[in-house]
Amino acid sequence: MRADRLVSLVLLLRQHGRLSATALARELEVSTRTVLRDIEALSAAGVPVFAERGRLGGFTLLPGFQTELTGLNHDEALALLVAGSRRGAQAFGLGPALASAMRKVVDALPETQRAAAAGAVRRLLVDPDTDLLLRRLTTEEVPDDVVAEVRRAVVAGHRLRIHYRAAADRAPAWRTVDPIGLVTARGQAYLLATRSGQDRTYRLSRVLAAEELDEPATRPDRVDLGRAWQDRGTRFRSGGDQVTVLALVTPERRAGLADTAVAVLSERTEGDGRVRLEATFQDARHAEWALWQPGAHVEVLAPDWLRTTLRDRAAAIAATYAD
Repeated sequence: MRADRLVSLVLLLRQHGRLSATALARELEVSTRTVLRDIEALSAAGVPVFAERGRLGGFTLLPGFQTELTGLNHDEALALLVAGSRRGAQAFGLGPALASAMRKVVDALPETQRAAAAGAVRRLLVDPDTDLLLRRLTTEEVPDDVVAEVRRAVVAGHRLRIHYRAAADRAPAWRTVDPIGLVTARGQAYLLATRSGQDRTYRLSRVLAAEELDEPATRPDRVDLGRAWQDRGTRFRSGGDQVTVLALVTPERRAGLADTAVAVLSERTEGDGRVRLEATFQDARHAEWALWQPGAHVEVLAPDWLRTTLRDRAAAIAATYAD
């Protein structure tokens, strides 16, 4: 890992010209002391890196210094292949590898193209951290060692032992699975696998520990992850404790309500302009939360228990602010 870091340090200096120890530490995700030790190691190895003093000083390379150390390692190549989504690379534990790989790609460009590419990339932003309403997009955190072990088993085609907590109120348990692939959706990462021949889907944030086994996984040689994800979504929507709700919603809130639902079964526009929407939600709690958000912009027609729940909730809030 230190060899990769030293290469990244050289590439950073080549691309930026001059960087302080603090900036290098931030880019490489290490301490300033580690950066200073790496600088000494590079100097000892004959790399012409030297310090410039002063307020605008920092470390820089001898002008004209060239290096051919642009080969990608396994994780960096994998990160580039999933780089269509920056969040996808982060969810799979490949964020640092993606940053390292992109530095190598930029360094491999001809000098004339490098500046143009750097300018172009500053005008393209993919998956910002917030939307236009400043709502932060949540990304579930998964320990690096867990996601790395899961990823290795998926890529190598080996069986996997995971210590998994299926729900917050249930004790975690060990289980051995045959991994099929990894999927990221709305900031959450999932492991698609089979267990005793049955399809299973595990949320990575609920995997407390993982261990790649030596034995090969029982799985097909080729897989269409998009189709597999769609099939599992269909089965998920058709089972469990789902709640079907019939409601009237104003046109401006229709899209927001539909986006929170598991599925929209039917809809039509009524004479008063409101949309009569029939939709399913994951469970009672999800339905109550989703139908409460639009406030007076939505009127629940059925089921009766949900009408009562929302009425009582509104009455309690009205009483709190009565005076």
